[in-house]
Amino acid sequence: MKNFSKNIVLWIIIGLLLVALFNLFQGTSSNRNASNISFSDFIVAVESGNVSEVNIRGNNVEGYFEDGRPFTTYSPNYPDMVEKLNSSGVKITAEPSDRAMHPILSILLSWFPMLLLIGVWIFFMRQMQGGGGKAMGFGKSKAKLLNEAVGKVTFDDVAGIDEAKQELEEVVEFLKDPKKFSRLGGKIPTGALLVGPPGTGKTLLARAIAGEANVPFFSISGSDFVEMFVGVGASRVRDMFEQGKKNSPCIIFIDEIDAVGRHRGAGLGGGNDEREQTLNQLLVEMDGFEANAGVIIIAATNRPDVLDPALLRPGRFDRQITVSNPDIIGRDKILKVHIKKIKVSPKFDSKIIARGTPGFSGADLANLVNEAALLASRKNKRLVTLEDFESAKDKVMLGAERRSMVMTEEEKETTAYHEAGHALANIYCKETDPIYKSSIIPTGRALGYVMSVPERDKIHQKKDELEGQLVQMVAARIAEEIIFGKEKVATGAMGDIQQATSLARKMVTEFGFSEKVGFIRYNNNQEEVFLGHSVTQSKNLSDETAQLIDEEVKRLIDEAKTKAKKIIMDHIDELHIIAKGLLEYETLTGDEINDLLKGIKPNKDDFNDDINPGPTVASSVPKTGNTPTPQTN
Repeated sequence: MKNFSKNIVLWIIIGLLLVALFNLFQGTSSNRNASNISFSDFIVAVESGNVSEVNIRGNNVEGYFEDGRPFTTYSPNYPDMVEKLNSSGVKITAEPSDRAMHPILSILLSWFPMLLLIGVWIFFMRQMQGGGGKAMGFGKSKAKLLNEAVGKVTFDDVAGIDEAKQELEEVVEFLKDPKKFSRLGGKIPTGALLVGPPGTGKTLLARAIAGEANVPFFSISGSDFVEMFVGVGASRVRDMFEQGKKNSPCIIFIDEIDAVGRHRGAGLGGGNDEREQTLNQLLVEMDGFEANAGVIIIAATNRPDVLDPALLRPGRFDRQITVSNPDIIGRDKILKVHIKKIKVSPKFDSKIIARGTPGFSGADLANLVNEAALLASRKNKRLVTLEDFESAKDKVMLGAERRSMVMTEEEKETTAYHEAGHALANIYCKETDPIYKSSIIPTGRALGYVMSVPERDKIHQKKDELEGQLVQMVAARIAEEIIFGKEKVATGAMGDIQQATSLARKMVTEFGFSEKVGFIRYNNNQEEVFLGHSVTQSKNLSDETAQLIDEEVKRLIDEAKTKAKKIIMDHIDELHIIAKGLLEYETLTGDEINDLLKGIKPNKDDFNDDINPGPTVASSVPKTGNTPTPQTN
């Protein structure tokens, strides 16, 4: 009631001021009290000499009598009026006639500036009083309430990460039935941090929680807190938690929290960092003096190493759930979830693809299934077969084939012996992964490749395995030198040299595989995230140690070159067999390479299946080049 009376008084004052201003502006107009006389009286006054001055504006005549009284009249088309005025000695001024204007329009034009000023003033007053989502609502939270009706995801759609799913299922049960846990004195967790590489399903897990829990679910990105205005981030954090308290119990999901939760004090200048203010407010809201009963924070990041330690302690994020890349069983489950959306062959076995895709994340597997479906559609197939999945796997891992690339016979031969060197070293290094496929068809950014796929998921690698990888990397250049001579070697080994150097340096400085350097890590600053930290930290590495590291790296690569040269010289005939096979067939699998070495020619017949292709559908997109139409299986 008090605010209402204040508003009434304010509007009365504003009205009085407007009336006063209007009267002020209107009072300045001239001839406001002029008397209107007839034209005949005007002529009589002129002839008698009682008119001193006139102003002719079209047919309207304004003027003054000798005694100073103003007058106005309307003049018809009187031809001798100007001569009569001159003969009587009247002062004459003339102006062009104005276009007749409607009275309402005239009033609007006179009031327009004032009305515009009033409108702008009222707009800003409403913005400042109303706040949210308007011009003055910078500090309002951008958290979105997820609608379960659109794109609902449940735990049934999440596969391959059973441990992480179990942890979050417990959170959902806590929200649905708190008494089940509070009966024994347990408290609801404040927050859960999802940690893992990109594409492992962290955001999908959060969406599944929203689909399973019948509670409000607010979603926001870490980058939505910080903007160019000072204090906006902290204000949005406060507003977000206020919304959460009003809708308690609820879940707030912060995606990519590393955008706002980075380690404090990482800058070079110190000062008043806006990101640090936002983080401080987030820390206070999560575990401060005021309890956030029923508000659970779930955050996701793939950079837990850059987060502030205060954010990770219990009481803020009580649980840190690792969402890692799936193993072979997890990959099989993920593939089964995604192949439900496409039409696959009855002969398709997802375990074969799961076994051949170690290290693939959930997003990689989803992309693999989609690429296989697209390849099958391109060939006009009715069903997606195992061959399509294998082709899609090659495309995802290596890139698309560039068959249109023009290569001379000399370049093809060099590439063939290069890849044959890789393959031969792989065969006779017992600790290396078996060959999956070798090709001299330009693929992606490479002119050829030898792909090795591990037989199982590896947690760690042994020293002899890494040494075998070094031998395999340098064997290609050694093969070129033996076959063509040192003067004819090509630059194709640039990538191999880079990989071998990086691996050898890690063996010396990180893995402790050098007796001279010792069991010491010397690579602590190369992957530093923050410039401020890297500037303030000292590098505990002397010039003598750096020289010793370079010597050990060179020793490892030289030993690998010696082993590779011995393998190639001892099996030079097999090198020629593999190279000629690549020149003839362009692409060979690991089994086909082994058959060639045994004198068995590979069977390159088309992959036959009992599934008939569907009818060819004409495309509106013109074909490029003279590429033959792919044959259906």
